[in-house]
Amino acid sequence: ESEVRSYCRSWPVVFDTAVGSRLTDVDGKSYLDFFAGAGALNYGHNPPALKKPLLEYLSRDGVTHGLDMYTRAKGEFLKTFREVVLEPRGLDYKVQFPGPTGANAVESALKLARKISGKEAMINFTNAFHGMTLGALSVTGNSMKRGGAGIPLVHATPMPYDNYFDGKVPDFLWFERVLEDQGSSLNDPAAVIVETVQGEGGINPARIEWLQGLAELCKRHEILLIVDDVQMGVGRTGPFFSFEAAGIEPDIVCLSKSISGYGLPMALVLIKPEYDQWGPGEHNGTFRGHNPAFVTGTAALREFWCDDTLEKSTIAKGERVEEALGRIAASTSTVELTPKGRGLARGLSF
Repeated sequence: ESEVRSYCRSWPVVFDTAVGSRLTDVDGKSYLDFFAGAGALNYGHNPPALKKPLLEYLSRDGVTHGLDMYTRAKGEFLKTFREVVLEPRGLDYKVQFPGPTGANAVESALKLARKISGKEAMINFTNAFHGMTLGALSVTGNSMKRGGAGIPLVHATPMPYDNYFDGKVPDFLWFERVLEDQGSSLNDPAAVIVETVQGEGGINPARIEWLQGLAELCKRHEILLIVDDVQMGVGRTGPFFSFEAAGIEPDIVCLSKSISGYGLPMALVLIKPEYDQWGPGEHNGTFRGHNPAFVTGTAALREFWCDDTLEKSTIAKGERVEEALGRIAASTSTVELTPKGRGLARGLSF
């Protein structure tokens, strides 16, 4: 395997099986899995309610690979997603299947925003992470990952994320000033892309009022708002969408990771109907139609999102984790520790 491998360097064991929140290695030793597939396993490993319909689908020779062909599995997913997720929240989005990964979703969102607006420039935020392909890297903050591109990453301007200046500078002071200043040299942006809780950037939760302020600023300046909910969506912070608590409605939403419910590759781009301006085939990909992921994704929505049990449980468990991390921080005198996060996306900042 290539030297590019990373996570396995920190876990020098060979894993074999996994059930729920535990992984077991080839020697039979069990490990509690706090990694959860970097947010791709929000319901745990091999959840029975999803495994059963998946095995039944495969055993009857259900279509596995379908590009964007109409299939029963896709139709059932779309119908269930509308009835279980969108309609109860009063949301109206068209659903695009951009390819199997979160980076595919982000690339699609950036391309579409440029098509809609006729503008090239994007606004991203300090410490953001949106993916490893060139477009997604251009709005990503990590200098090591950006350096891997090997070419200049252009057409994106970073702005300070919430609390970047430790509360010493008013929210959006710099952003709004350069937007309105004809001498600032800021290119007129097509869109703003943001994570409501930064994951790879350090488990940085944006305050509700900051997100509301950002949405209002975008509306006032006629800038499209893209929320990257790849890692924090599908219940990681409690609600299905991480932006629900702020009461905002992004123009475009990127989903992946846990949307299949089973760790199977799948991604969505949610688009307000008036912005669904794609031409047929203008963005495509070989693995847009991974039907086993539609099957498990449908089962996950029916099993976990027809009521608010999971949402309340995630919030309650998150509070327990926050208390535990707080005790660790309070009892440590050798280094300053700060508990951070929302829902079950939690960490200790060193």
